[in-house]
Amino acid sequence: MEPVTIVGAGGIGCAVGYALRAGGTAVRFVEANPAKVAAGRRDGVRVDDRPPLAAEFVPFAEWAPQPRSTVLLCTKCYDNAAVLAKLPADVNLIPIQNGFDPQLAAHGHAREGIASFVSECAADRPHTRVTRPGELHLGGRDGGTGATPAELSGAGLFRVVRVNQIAPFKYAKLMYNAAISPLAAAAGIDNGQLLSVPAARRLFFALLQENYRILSAAGVPLGKVGPFAPRTVAWILRRKWLAGLMARRFEPSLRGTYCSMAGEIAKGRTELDNYTGHLLWLADATGEPAPLNREVYDLVSGMTAARAAPGIDRLSGLGASPLAA
Repeated sequence: MEPVTIVGAGGIGCAVGYALRAGGTAVRFVEANPAKVAAGRRDGVRVDDRPPLAAEFVPFAEWAPQPRSTVLLCTKCYDNAAVLAKLPADVNLIPIQNGFDPQLAAHGHAREGIASFVSECAADRPHTRVTRPGELHLGGRDGGTGATPAELSGAGLFRVVRVNQIAPFKYAKLMYNAAISPLAAAAGIDNGQLLSVPAARRLFFALLQENYRILSAAGVPLGKVGPFAPRTVAWILRRKWLAGLMARRFEPSLRGTYCSMAGEIAKGRTELDNYTGHLLWLADATGEPAPLNREVYDLVSGMTAARAAPGIDRLSGLGASPLAA
């Protein structure tokens, strides 16, 4: 039986691959990092302190995907073009990504996944740790009904939730990611500091509110990803005393966890266009103001072009516009 192929042995890829292997499914990891390939061939894939599990590891340059095989796409969106160029037309492609990529959307795949659990992978090893528990939603897009691996049960690492349509959960995740990742990456802080550093917290809350307004104006459906539905989050944020109380409650569990964009600005490429860029596209289409997102987009894109070092001072001046307040 053809193994399930996972492209990208990062945090999500390793967690999903480990869960499949734990359920008895053969897994093939495709990875561009030669150190990860070597480590995977030698030591297998591992999550947290669980025992390693053997799996096949193939360098991306040598990968030749088979027709009608199942491919879970777990790379960053900026790697999609290289992956799509290799795929036969009849591959059962299931992206598990956070951002919106027009090229991927045009591919015509039937199903996608969205992870609400937070994971962090070692730099040169297929060894990830789940830093915040959550769910993996799997569902159709545009009425698609493509198959997902029946053996994927989560193996106690995350809860698998199968839904008819993935869009509500993907948009909800966008609301959060487009607030968390650009700010945390530009400031060089962890997710907990978004709630504990006053300047970062003010901008984070303001971005969440603006993101909710943009998505609401666009009329897109919003599902529940995480402990609260987006509508409830917006309600909480309108009550500053309650927002502050909730920040103190959640901050300890987020210490030492990092956004998916962490460290990428200095490397000269991020998923900014797939997060903030998509929100700005929606805002332009509906005429909904998005002043803070535009400021954040300009800041992070400028820093990325210059490969600038992050720092909390990078956030100074953001939100100065009356419209962004």
